[in-house]
Amino acid sequence: MVKMIPDFSFEREALEAGAVFVAGVDEVGRGPIAGPVTAAAVRLDPCRIPEGLGDSKTLSLATRERLSAWLWDHAEVVVAHASVEEIDEHNILRASHLAMERAIAGLGRVDMALVDGNLLPRGLTCPGRAIIKGDARCQSISAASVVAKVARDRIMVDLAQQFPGYGWERNAGYPTKAHLQALLDLGVTPAHRRSFKPVHNILYQAP
Repeated sequence: MVKMIPDFSFEREALEAGAVFVAGVDEVGRGPIAGPVTAAAVRLDPCRIPEGLGDSKTLSLATRERLSAWLWDHAEVVVAHASVEEIDEHNILRASHLAMERAIAGLGRVDMALVDGNLLPRGLTCPGRAIIKGDARCQSISAASVVAKVARDRIMVDLAQQFPGYGWERNAGYPTKAHLQALLDLGVTPAHRRSFKPVHNILYQAP
């Protein structure tokens, strides 16, 4: 399989159409059974785009950390979250969109938001374009993917210190075999998503 390399074509198209402030937005953390969902919005300087951007899931830890640090120093970056409580109250899709909306709003003026996926968040307060596989195709979304991934992983490392035994510093809250076993052995924490099946089944199992 040929690896997709993101470019600046989506941003350039928006700029040529009259947009001045173009940002990419992406989220991470829809699949885990613990922890928040995290989004980042990034506005790149067209003259200063780092090499090596791509879907954060395909990059090494060292590359993600390097790129994230560079982006915080040289781009406009906002990170936002939706809590475990919001995930359980709404659903993971709506919570993901809430985090995206908050990240975009944090940037201030945005003339065009390039959003990873096939749906635009309903609360977006600026024009937007949904781009399927955007984190592998669009540099601004790739940048957001990297920043969000690094930010959320750090949150999970902190939570792992508060709730040891679940391996969140390694699995980031995803339902790995070891995490599921720890859930059975140690029980449910406040950081677990109660609306997700593995957690729900433990909480409401038949006596």
